[in-house]
Amino acid sequence: MKRREFIALLGGAAAARPLAARAQQPATPVIGFVSANTPQDWARPLSAFVKGLGETGYADGHNVTIEYRWAEDQYDRLPAMVADLVQRQVAVIAATTTPAVLAAKAATTTIPIVFETAADPIQLGLVASLNRPGGNVTGVTQMSVGLVPKDLELLHELLPTARVIVLLVNPANSTLAETESREVLAAAHIFGLELHVLNASTERDFDAVFANIIQLRAGGLVIGTDGFFTSHSEQLAALAARHAIPTVYKGREFAAAGVLMSYGGNIRTHTT
Repeated sequence: MKRREFIALLGGAAAARPLAARAQQPATPVIGFVSANTPQDWARPLSAFVKGLGETGYADGHNVTIEYRWAEDQYDRLPAMVADLVQRQVAVIAATTTPAVLAAKAATTTIPIVFETAADPIQLGLVASLNRPGGNVTGVTQMSVGLVPKDLELLHELLPTARVIVLLVNPANSTLAETESREVLAAAHIFGLELHVLNASTERDFDAVFANIIQLRAGGLVIGTDGFFTSHSEQLAALAARHAIPTVYKGREFAAAGVLMSYGGNIRTHTT
């Protein structure tokens, strides 16, 4: 879904809120924007988000106010951040990243939530269906989780003699980690590969991860779809290059940082 359609969803969600609830709002509507990652990682998508609001007639500080909440890769901070936005009675919550939208959905059943996620929103329990979301939650999905087995397939095609592959996931984002592990393990079985799943949820974990990769004599690395890894694309790319580990991950940030290959949608162009 394109950025303009996403912004239209946001505007529609706010408009659909009951009049009695909206009557308690400040004169200027407030949008709560919450992300699991950092402002630096979302600089360009955020610019597109603000531009899209402008295209629909909304300008921050003029006829709408945006309250930003950034967890900066510390996912356990999200529930308190969302609770604060709910207490402030924002008109709508824009939740980017899967951990953020899960925290938002758990916090309110009345404030409209517009999400962006890499996962299947039906499987996550966010919506009843894609064409009829129901409830107070709607949004867009990149469906990037389903592409991770494709990453493994592409790596296998490039490195047909490699028999041991590592999948890196973030256990702090358990929903995505479990789904990706299950799907990539199934794909590895089809290709006759030995797959090892390693975990990283802080920068301190990276050196140990690559030490394990070397010890396993792995022929390649597939990185799971988690915003934490995008936040540290340059660091991960540098480690992959230092240890000569062919690596694949979604998003052009990693390819630009120096890894072997990236595969996935360009969210800067097609979504917020």
